[in-house]
Amino acid sequence: MNEKIAIMTDSTSDIPKHIVDQYDIQVVPLRVLYKDNEYKDQVDITAEEVYRRLPIEIPSTSLPAPGDVLDLFERLKKEGFTHVLAIHISSGLSGTGQLIENLARQVDDLVVKVVDSKNISMGLGYTVIEAARKLAQNGSFDAVCNHVQKILGKMKVYFVLETLEYLTKGGRIGKVKGALGQMLNLKPIITVNEEGVYTTHATVRGRKKSVERLFETIKGHLARPMHNVAVCHGAALEEAQELMERVKRHGNVGEVLMSHVSPVIGVHTGPGTLGFVVYQPD
Repeated sequence: MNEKIAIMTDSTSDIPKHIVDQYDIQVVPLRVLYKDNEYKDQVDITAEEVYRRLPIEIPSTSLPAPGDVLDLFERLKKEGFTHVLAIHISSGLSGTGQLIENLARQVDDLVVKVVDSKNISMGLGYTVIEAARKLAQNGSFDAVCNHVQKILGKMKVYFVLETLEYLTKGGRIGKVKGALGQMLNLKPIITVNEEGVYTTHATVRGRKKSVERLFETIKGHLARPMHNVAVCHGAALEEAQELMERVKRHGNVGEVLMSHVSPVIGVHTGPGTLGFVVYQPD
């Protein structure tokens, strides 16, 4: 049987638009919910709009609308797709992957494999990009799925926030210890552990030192064989550009991408989010 394979993910993957378009990656949006309205992540609302409204109202976030997912599956079937590899935000942070899996059971004549990335932002995004690149090399469905399983554990994400207020209010604080640290201006470098939940990698005092510690962490990875890096930010463009230039100057780095966090992630992390994803490609 001839396979026609679609790569699918959700809007928390933060993949730059030109790469989504290049590989025809299917992105299903999560939702941002205000008292008077709801918006599709990165479709009807930007992260900047979320940040602007935070002083007035902190919205909640929700899974993709089931209708959007089922419509996507039906469209893919009409376009002749036979297989879908769906890679999603960590199950430790969202029920998105479980929702996709449940909805996929309602669809006939389409093989859907759902993968829990155990990650977020470009930690998820780079996994999806790697899958799309493998597929572009004429990889079979099994080959692409196997490739993804091989690289999942390689994706390392680290980030620092201006404040832990939004992570705490959204109930996404995970294993990050925060209340006392906020008063002392301590900034945790946050990572995602093997269970796919937030935890503290290191703690430093003040913003400047936290950004410096981020770079030191990148350097630790780049001391080993060549790595790819994605710098991600939420309303921290200048710091992100500077971090990106420092990474490029350091050397021993392959691809370097820049990405902005999605509105849904922005709800939980707030403005001033700065981080990176690093992994060793094959």
